[in-house]
Amino acid sequence: MHGLVYDLTDILPTRPTVMDVLNDWANTQPILAALANDKTQLAQLSGQPLDAVTFLPPMLYPNGIYCAGANYTDHLAEMSQKFNLPPEPDPHDIGMPPWLFIRTARNTMVGHGGSVTIPAYSKQFDWELEVAVVIGRKCKDIDVAHAMEYVAGYTIINDLSARDFMKRPHAIPGSAMEYDWISQKNFDGACPIGPWIVPSADIADPLNLDLKLWVNDTLMQDSNTGNMIFKYAELVAFLSQRFTLYPGDVVATGTPAGVGMPRGIFLKKGDTVSITVEGIGELTTLII
Repeated sequence: MHGLVYDLTDILPTRPTVMDVLNDWANTQPILAALANDKTQLAQLSGQPLDAVTFLPPMLYPNGIYCAGANYTDHLAEMSQKFNLPPEPDPHDIGMPPWLFIRTARNTMVGHGGSVTIPAYSKQFDWELEVAVVIGRKCKDIDVAHAMEYVAGYTIINDLSARDFMKRPHAIPGSAMEYDWISQKNFDGACPIGPWIVPSADIADPLNLDLKLWVNDTLMQDSNTGNMIFKYAELVAFLSQRFTLYPGDVVATGTPAGVGMPRGIFLKKGDTVSITVEGIGELTTLII
């Protein structure tokens, strides 16, 4: 029923965790879909109100979190302006593949309503609203046309960044050793995620979802997934052609314009970051 949370062990007693459900998505998805539309059966289950639940990350824990960078046209434009760079061409036009980095899972994932501590070494702590797909079938060497068949659903992440540690000090500009992905993207709490996974069948048009992020009461990001450069299927297919993706793996699709860095605005202790994605829900994080 609307506004209630149900325990999977009451529904699928032999598959009690979300990771178990995702590992058997072909069989569990139809059961859960039928139950969601059966108000009579739901009424017989013991549900808890949403506001009485403590949210963990939706899955504990995926094999990997893969994050696309520079994947929204409006974000590319604001970053080019910030760094006085010429406009970026569409990577499709020059044969350039997607650009992604890998994030650790267990130490970075924080559920909806959770708290994140600003890393002691960072003074430029930034937000990044992103939609992510969650893999529901093991896949390797998948083409774009079939990639979405391997997606179980969608969730939200806040791709938090220590902007003052994008590059290693004293590294030669342009060298392979210049960028510091560990300090910038893999600190504890770097990946608030949730509040849940919405099955892909329940999102009619994932390439037309309104995206908004507030810091406290100020709207900072306001965009739409239609501004995505490499679409969900392209990202999943590309990754699968490099290595095997497993159920529960998260593929984050990049952030739109409105991050703090171009404006010199950064998160501070006591801030609340709230993200809403049309059709998915709201992800809120307290900065401490």
